[in-house]
Amino acid sequence: MDYQAIRKEVARIVDRLPRQFREQLRNVEFVVEERPSHDLLRAEGLDPRHETLYGIYQGVPLSDRSSLDPEELHEEIRLTVLHEIAHYFGMDEEEIEDLGY
Repeated sequence: MDYQAIRKEVARIVDRLPRQFREQLRNVEFVVEERPSHDLLRAEGLDPRHETLYGIYQGVPLSDRSSLDPEELHEEIRLTVLHEIAHYFGMDEEEIEDLGY
């Protein structure tokens, strides 16, 4: 299957979910990439030379989202944005943790 065919299959599967689940998929993005990065594989404890990853959920489970009060949520958003910007500038998890993000 090529990249476009995989994207179409993902959309088809999501479209066929029971309505009760499909209607609750808010603030969810399905990202299809040709292959996972070596950094992601290593972060998931996989050997990039011999293993791959077909799917991963990255985010806060729905059941945990309502437990944050607005101040906590603002702080989590701030930390997440700064953390991801640090990755953009080439920092690894250890370097980012040393910065407090």
